[in-house]
Amino acid sequence: MPLLVPRAPGKRKRQGRRTGTGTFDPEDASRVKHTRIGVWDFYEERQPILGWNIPGVATLEHYLEVTRSLPYVWRMIKDISSIPNCWLLVLIYVFVELVQSLIPAVSLWYSGQLLTIVQTAIDTRTVDQDFLVRISVGRMGCAVLGRLLNHAKTTISYPLSKRLKQYYTVHLFHARARLDLPTFEDPAVQRQLEEASQSFSGSGVAWDTFSMVISAVSTAVHITSEVSMLAAVLKDQPDSTLLAAISLSQSVLDWVSKTKSMDRGQGAMPSVWAATTRNQDFIRMQGLKRVISVPDHRKEFVAGNLEEYCTSAFKEAAQRVGDEAGDFWEIRREWKGRRNLSLASLLKEPWKELPQIVFTLRAVQYPATIPVSLASLNLIQHTASSFGWTVYRFFDQFGSIADQLATVRKMYDIVNIPNRVPDGTVPFPEDTQKVKSGITVEFKNVSYRYPDSENWALRNVSFKLLPGQLCVIVGANGSGKSTVLKLIMRLYDVEEGEILIDGRDIRTLQLADLRQSVSVLFQDYTHFPLSIRDNIALGNPSHASDDDQIRLAARLGGAEEFIERLPEGFDTYLERPVSDYYSGLPEGTKTLFGKPVDYGGIRGVASLQSNTGHSLSGGQMQRLAVARTFMRSIVSVDSSVGLLLFDEPSASLDPTAEHDLFTRLRQLRGDKTMLFSSHRFGNLTRHADLILYMNDSVIEEAGTHAELLAHGGSYARIWNLQAQAFI
Repeated sequence: MPLLVPRAPGKRKRQGRRTGTGTFDPEDASRVKHTRIGVWDFYEERQPILGWNIPGVATLEHYLEVTRSLPYVWRMIKDISSIPNCWLLVLIYVFVELVQSLIPAVSLWYSGQLLTIVQTAIDTRTVDQDFLVRISVGRMGCAVLGRLLNHAKTTISYPLSKRLKQYYTVHLFHARARLDLPTFEDPAVQRQLEEASQSFSGSGVAWDTFSMVISAVSTAVHITSEVSMLAAVLKDQPDSTLLAAISLSQSVLDWVSKTKSMDRGQGAMPSVWAATTRNQDFIRMQGLKRVISVPDHRKEFVAGNLEEYCTSAFKEAAQRVGDEAGDFWEIRREWKGRRNLSLASLLKEPWKELPQIVFTLRAVQYPATIPVSLASLNLIQHTASSFGWTVYRFFDQFGSIADQLATVRKMYDIVNIPNRVPDGTVPFPEDTQKVKSGITVEFKNVSYRYPDSENWALRNVSFKLLPGQLCVIVGANGSGKSTVLKLIMRLYDVEEGEILIDGRDIRTLQLADLRQSVSVLFQDYTHFPLSIRDNIALGNPSHASDDDQIRLAARLGGAEEFIERLPEGFDTYLERPVSDYYSGLPEGTKTLFGKPVDYGGIRGVASLQSNTGHSLSGGQMQRLAVARTFMRSIVSVDSSVGLLLFDEPSASLDPTAEHDLFTRLRQLRGDKTMLFSSHRFGNLTRHADLILYMNDSVIEEAGTHAELLAHGGSYARIWNLQAQAFI
């Protein structure tokens, strides 16, 4: 039975957690611990011996991770300093954070002075009222200043975090955009991208890291200053060392107890774990629950008169399972609750009474010191408690910082992912005007297999297409037609043979120049989640703001008429990338913001409207794709495109639209070289200078329409089969 690895509802994966390597084998007792929890078998990875068992202290791995990530931290600092108007905010934020970290020590000094005033009053029976007022005002001023500094830090952090988020969102966007097709499709690269950009949509990885590091530094300053001040304040107080030691040890017990409690709680799952149940009665119970709960089963359930049988079967299974049945999270929570008792929790409560006992003994021996001793006790207990949790937070932060720095390292590493298709060095073309008269394409014994595939997509393919010629590749689906076009665009590199563009090896040409000279419409084209205007404009980004050319491209592609009929015309989104939010709308509300309301969400809570936009027919979608191609290759007078590639451009068009498209293409292409792939043998093949008939990844026949019909081979046979449908 496969292992079920659920995640607790509402639980989020810790930011920056590293993904382990190797395998997780539940049968490997040396690496995996097995525990039976009710009907569930729980498996967790055994923790390494290198991990420190002191509560709140990060493992050695965290310190090593921080060391590995230091160069990236320095790089991040330099990047932050390069952001306009950001460096000053950083300095102010750091200054405020450090000053705020000193406030507890200053406040402690004032408390010590108040203690001195009490001691002096006992010894001399006098009080320096001016000094008392100054100390009291200073003590209260610390509280007010701390609040003001916290407000200032919050005020500064808002614009600072926004600028960091914006900068690194662009960084992550570019890191993804630069990847070529085979690299982007690699599952390992996809995992790396996912790990590096877990919060890609406006996340604050850099800000979280920056604020966490500054917070850790300020915490260290806080600890150092407070320890120094506490030692200075209490150095002359009786039993201060003993009281401080007892109070600090109480904090240690709190650490241990809290850590044990967290370890036994539902939320503190091990980093690697899995759970499954092999209890057939429990499994059957869950199946029977679904039978009576899922609406799809109700018809067969009622018609089959299954009520009595299912109830009896469920009752018998429940009796056999007994008290061990239950949801995994519920059973585990109950199991952890029974294991909450520990030595630390037993000692914690009585240990709290020790400072009071020491104070009582001191008071019995020296009654005159009761006021001072009581003040010292309160000061020590308050400071020790605050100090203990500050230290705990500091070491706990160190582990979080290590995870956060690992995320920063991954964020920078993705920029260095090498593309599988290396860029060439030769500019292309040498003469922009000449390339408009067509490009020569030649395949020499080309063979290719897609990544992770054992089957050849192309085998020993050779042909030559001269400038200005029209070539049509025909054949059944899967014969290799689309692969030819992808290799010409150099989305992939050939494994055997070579492809020549105007006599040059395609691998030597600069990729940007090559793709600027070629326009392609793929069979599996997609429309971007942008407006129709942007979808067409992206055919030629250099003219993306030229509305006249966009409309002309739509007209030539046969799309202008139906675009104008849409409510928002060229500004229509076919798939709106941003959702609307609403809650508690009256059921009479049919539309909102010009879009239909979806009442699928739960009433009374915030609902999410997906807003899929306007749906178009397959033919209309294909016309939009053709319009984008025209925008790149035909509309612009300064276009440097010399080769047009069309992969099944009429697959979703009706016969009239197909005829109009092919006629328009022949009329508008000028002297450009054009290559079509199609499984239809339409009127386009009559005008082709070269027809390539492909079957099973090879070119079986090549020639003109008349030559191939005269040859009487596979092309002629399929042509006649299709022609008979119209006779």
